[in-house]
Amino acid sequence: MTFYEQLVGLENEGVPFVLVTLVEAIGSTPQDAAAKMLVTAEGLHSGTVGGGKVEAAALRLAAEVLAKGDAKPRFVSWTLKGDVGMTCGGSVRFYFEPHFGAGPWSIAVFGAGHVAQALIPVLVPLPCMITCADTRSEWLDRLPHAPNLRTIHSEAPEGLVPALPDGAFLLVMTMGHSTDRPILRRALTERNFPFIGVIGSDAKAEILRRELVADGVTPEQASRFHCPVGMDFGTNHPHEIAISIAAQLLSERDRILAARG
Repeated sequence: MTFYEQLVGLENEGVPFVLVTLVEAIGSTPQDAAAKMLVTAEGLHSGTVGGGKVEAAALRLAAEVLAKGDAKPRFVSWTLKGDVGMTCGGSVRFYFEPHFGAGPWSIAVFGAGHVAQALIPVLVPLPCMITCADTRSEWLDRLPHAPNLRTIHSEAPEGLVPALPDGAFLLVMTMGHSTDRPILRRALTERNFPFIGVIGSDAKAEILRRELVADGVTPEQASRFHCPVGMDFGTNHPHEIAISIAAQLLSERDRILAARG
């Protein structure tokens, strides 16, 4: 993989790392400006900023940044002879850029029907990882191929709920409320997802909540899903519904991020 493919891979896996860039090299230095390296808690991941003592010093500082969880980027200037202990007479300036992301925004879509077919092409260009599950392989096959889209053919998609990331947004849009309900029951009782949306009407929401409570879900848990999912605009055309759902997902994502500060 290229350097930047490795960087994106670390981001997608949620691995903390520091991107170290040599932004200035004056005089006799072991590497030219713009050299880069990626540093994880395990040490040098890829790249180089010159090797030897100067790289060792940069690795030590990056390790300290990761150990402290300090997310503030910083510039550091060193003279190679005085600060680093090298015989070279030059100086270097580094930019340390920490990345402590918890991985990309995860969206799980249960159901690959008409609305999902319209929605997923809207979502795949965004910085997110999408999982779409359905009992119908022929509908999954119609979805676009994208590196951030995983499709799962499952006769019991509710079984996927325990393995989803903690911060995943769930969209439940299967063939009907009888197939939505097992997914919702597990999502509401076993996990604490930040957003659960269900396609349907107010009447469907009322029936779902009544049946979930009868099945042992508490009223408070049964209140924690949005149905109808999507913002209140547009018609019932699948593409307009898809746009309204995408708008709500982005709005909820930004609200949650703002609340975290």
